[in-house]
Formats: sequence, C-alpha cells, structure tokens
Amino acid sequence: MAKAIVVYYSRSGNTKEMAEIIAKAMNDADLKTDCKSVDKVKADDLPSYDAIVVGSPTYYGQMTGPIKSLIDDLVGRHGQLNGKVGGAFTSAANIGGGNETTIMGIIEAMLIAGMVVQGDPQGDHYGPVSIGKPDERVTQQCTRRGQRIAELTKKLAG
Repeated sequence: MAKAIVVYYSRSGNTKEMAEIIAKAMNDADLKTDCKSVDKVKADDLPSYDAIVVGSPTYYGQMTGPIKSLIDDLVGRHGQLNGKVGGAFTSAANIGGGNETTIMGIIEAMLIAGMVVQGDPQGDHYGPVSIGKPDERVTQQCTRRGQRIAELTKKLAG
C-alpha cells in the first residue's frame, strides 16, 4: 500500500498549518500520509515513502536551513528517491518575496533525485503559497494539491 509524508519547517505556524491541510487532503484521498516537522525526519526515512511533499517558509528567497540540510543529507542516498512523487509549498511575508524561487529550489532538488513532480494548470502552478497566515484561498490550494499528489501517487505506486 502506498504511503506519503509531508515534511515542513515552521517558526510562525503558517507553514505547519499548510502542511496539515495538505496531509489531511492526502489522507482523505486514501493515501496514508504522515505529517512531520523536519526535526523529526531523517534522510534515511524518506526512501520508504512513495510521495514526499516538502514545505518551507521563504527566507531571502530560499528554503530554510533545516529543509536544505535534510535535502543535503540525501546526497549519500542518491537514486533512492527515483520515481517517487514530490511536491513543494511555502509561506512568506510578502508577495514577490521569493515564494516561487523557494518552491523551485525544492522542486529542483526533487528533479535531480529523479522524482516526479506534477504542476497544476489552476491556481498556484508550482505549489501552494501563503502570504502570512493561510486564508481560504490557500486552504483551497493546499487541499487541491494534496488531492492531486494522492491521485498521482496511487496511479504510480499502485
């Protein structure tokens, strides 16, 4: 049976809230999904999942250090995430504050690892973005992303 994880770093609670919405949508779509803070996850844990969704606040247009450290720790496991489904999301203080560069940084690492990342023709194309506390629009985008990742994972992982 396929399983997934949503990994996040959150200082204010905004990214955590997004992670919980995405994980709930994935679980509601019948994909067993864990939701964990990055400090509770080790690189060795990730290859056992069929889908990995990563969320980070935007700091200077990039992912946070703890998320980057987890990604860097995957270097010694190169190839073990090949074919797994990936996704990314972020929260930020400003519109145009580096949201898309943060998401793309996470997605670039996923693509290098051989992961499958699905865009979305509606709404937040690369992944959900929240400016400040998640509002109704962000909740809808996170729910949609979680559903889409769950559907794709179940197709690919069986």
